[in-house]
Amino acid sequence: MAHYHLIGICGTAMASLAGMLVARGHRVTGSDANVYPPMSDELARLGVPVALGYDAANLAKKPDVVVVGNAIRRGNPEVEHVLERRWRYASLPEVLKQEFLWGKRVLVVTGTHGKTTTTALAAHVLTVGGLAPTFLIGGVAENFGSSFRVTDSDYVVLEGDEYDTAYFDKGPKFMHYLPEIGVVNNVEYDHADIYPNLDAVELAFRRFVNLIPRTGACVAGFDSPHARAATARSFAPVESFALDAPDAAWRAAAVTYAETGMQLAVTRRDKPFGTFELPIFGDFNARNALAVVAAATFWGVAPERIAEGLATFRAVKRRMQLRGEVAGIAVIDDFAHHPTAVKETLAALTRRFPGRPLTAAFEPRSWSSRKRVFQEVYPDAFDAARQVIVAPVFGSEEVADDDRFSPERLVADLAARGKRAAVVAGADAIVDYLLPRLAPNEVVAIFSNGSFGGLHDKLLAALRARDGRADERRRQD
Repeated sequence: MAHYHLIGICGTAMASLAGMLVARGHRVTGSDANVYPPMSDELARLGVPVALGYDAANLAKKPDVVVVGNAIRRGNPEVEHVLERRWRYASLPEVLKQEFLWGKRVLVVTGTHGKTTTTALAAHVLTVGGLAPTFLIGGVAENFGSSFRVTDSDYVVLEGDEYDTAYFDKGPKFMHYLPEIGVVNNVEYDHADIYPNLDAVELAFRRFVNLIPRTGACVAGFDSPHARAATARSFAPVESFALDAPDAAWRAAAVTYAETGMQLAVTRRDKPFGTFELPIFGDFNARNALAVVAAATFWGVAPERIAEGLATFRAVKRRMQLRGEVAGIAVIDDFAHHPTAVKETLAALTRRFPGRPLTAAFEPRSWSSRKRVFQEVYPDAFDAARQVIVAPVFGSEEVADDDRFSPERLVADLAARGKRAAVVAGADAIVDYLLPRLAPNEVVAIFSNGSFGGLHDKLLAALRARDGRADERRRQD
């Protein structure tokens, strides 16, 4: 049994790694500057001691390995303590590789969009298919109530992130993984803080594809031109999938929507393969499902087991998650921040809630959304919404003035398209702004890769309070 100390332990992936290491019988401690639920609760449940704040005193008992989270930088007192003593340290992907991946059959899901949902869907389908995979997902999979699991199976499912690994390793996390099957859902420009242009992003995915052995499979989204290009020189056979590209091996010949989800009539190399039902919505989720069908088939899961897994999938928290519905007004929580993801999510919500008015509240919080790189395309992303509230740029002081995204300009561009739009600062002020402007049966989609100041809960509480006052007036009348 080894002692691992995790610096920055409350990140979703780091806390999940902590749980995986505990499941393996290791001793785990950690520290973080921001200790808050849900990961703090999960770590407490696992019995992992977590120090609030970074201090060399947290390393009074020398760990066998110090794991440095990718948000941790030089100058951190614990990092400096480790470096000065030349203790053993590693990144999260390195530890995953050494502890859980060597000798295993690994499915790695990558792509600019859809990684988390596709990884969760794959983990569930393969579980239903009897493979009992170990998994690590960048979100809480509702089928498991967790973001990780450790089993004795030979199979592993991982979300493969193209973001950098650690301050001492600026390459993508997914380069540390050992894919037998590598999924490349789609490739677009993102992570403007570390990739200078789309060519650099595509190169990272090409290098990932070069890890897949000839006996494995490269599952490639052919509706994405840059995913197609990134996988063109794969040594492994390419199992392509698409809704639109006619030359893809796996296609959804028809996608039909109902109140409870969607149905896919899937073909494989132009021959009928099966009809699959999913309780989720959107063309992007149809593509995610096709990728999973291809991967599961490669590992020998029977079509009927794949169908059962898809039909019983329960999604991932913060991915089109219905947080509550009060007096006919639904509040949706979604992690989307890239304009393509916002656009696809809003389009899917029009399928999920047909005929209902749609409001979007957007917080520019990710690095790419805080920069000006997508300023011109964001207006198109909100086409499906009738009104849009834009928060000020999160941590705006960290972005140069001439490189910073402008919420005011986005609002002006949306107004020019005939939409009601406003910049509103703070969750409480947004609630006050929204309450008199919500139509009956409105769907409010809240987009942020952070907490957005608790906007979801505050809006639901205000709606309940308003509904309670309305009930009281009705009783008095």
